[in-house]
Amino acid sequence: MHNDSSSSTSPLRGNGRGGGDALPGGDVSVPTMDPRRELAGKAAETTRDNPWPVRVLSTKIAEYIDRMVPLWIEGQVVQLNKRPGAGMAFLTLRDTEQDVSLPVSIFARNLASAGPLSEGAHVVAQVKPTFWTKRGSFQLQASEVSQVGVGELLARIEQLKAQLAGEGLFDSDRKKPLPFLPHRVGLICGRASEAMHDVLVNAQARWPAVQFEVREVAVQGVNAVPQVTTALRELDAREDIDVIVITRGGGAVEDLLPFSNEALVREVAGARTPIVSAIGHERDTPLLDLVADVRASTPTDAAKRIVPMVAEEQALVDQAVSRIRGALTAWVEREEAGLASVRSRPSVANPERALDVAGEQLGQVVARSHHALDRVLLRRSAELSQLRAQVTALSPAATLARGYAIVQGGDGGVVRSTQDASVNDSVQVRLSDGSLTVTVTAVDSAVHQGAE
Repeated sequence: MHNDSSSSTSPLRGNGRGGGDALPGGDVSVPTMDPRRELAGKAAETTRDNPWPVRVLSTKIAEYIDRMVPLWIEGQVVQLNKRPGAGMAFLTLRDTEQDVSLPVSIFARNLASAGPLSEGAHVVAQVKPTFWTKRGSFQLQASEVSQVGVGELLARIEQLKAQLAGEGLFDSDRKKPLPFLPHRVGLICGRASEAMHDVLVNAQARWPAVQFEVREVAVQGVNAVPQVTTALRELDAREDIDVIVITRGGGAVEDLLPFSNEALVREVAGARTPIVSAIGHERDTPLLDLVADVRASTPTDAAKRIVPMVAEEQALVDQAVSRIRGALTAWVEREEAGLASVRSRPSVANPERALDVAGEQLGQVVARSHHALDRVLLRRSAELSQLRAQVTALSPAATLARGYAIVQGGDGGVVRSTQDASVNDSVQVRLSDGSLTVTVTAVDSAVHQGAE
């Protein structure tokens, strides 16, 4: 930006900086600028001692903004002020994705060419930014405003739908299952709407114990998206909310546009709590229906999906109890029949019979054992007698009985030779029936052989 000569050399009131007169009480008068000083040419060159006057900055901002070329913008009309007979009309345009608004002015004749225009309309406008130096205010001067047609809006929704589908926001594996029996349900709906009535009445008729946390918000127009989004964030942050229902009744395509808003759709996609969408009628399919975890065709259908029917569940419980009772009865009957079959067996009917048979078998075994033992004893007795006879026949006693004797010396040893005894030795002569003690009177070494 370049500073014009008038702005840089214009005089300022007052004498030099710091040259004010002293005021009563010791105060110092407000210092003023030296009118002869040279102003900074650029904003970066300003200092505490050499600042720009407000008019210089205002003028430079106006010059900078004035160099901007006209451009086309898009938004939603949130405020429209046109007075009969006035040459200018004023409106405020809000961004459809974020809460950002800008004021726009337009000649009344140019606004009339756009046809009937009301708050909530979606428009495009050719504007030129302007800056009013005296008020320091910014606004857009529109030369043309036109409403965006329904067909064009639907085409944009289809384009957004393809984009979100490509990101996977509509994939079935992202869908969260609904709880079988939610304790508390969050409900986002219009104020005192029929959709709210349908959900509450039908859900409580199906399951009277269900509780609701209701948020009544704008469900069409410029405030729908921010209010629905705020309510959704609040309910999703609560731990006691098990499922959230977003619903509204039917309406024109323009009325349902907030529920195809990209910001709202992404907010639903990122929610922690399962979301049920019940927007419009069966034929209406805003993008919210595609990203929600469950799509209900109507508010009444949403009530059927979030809670079970108490009568149906009671009937299922009764059927289960009946099946369990039948199965248990059949099992008891089978066990009783098996027990009766076991009790009818002879071994169970007359248990002593088994003992008698076992006793008889034991008696037979004992008898056979006695016979076998007797035979063994007899055989061993005969063998023993034979061995006794053999031992007797071979024993020294038998030899003594035939008239032989055993002579033992005084030391107890057997006298086997005449040399083992001497005259006057006392020897012991053992016979078959006793022994004799004799004295040797003579020793004769001659050998006499006899018959025995």
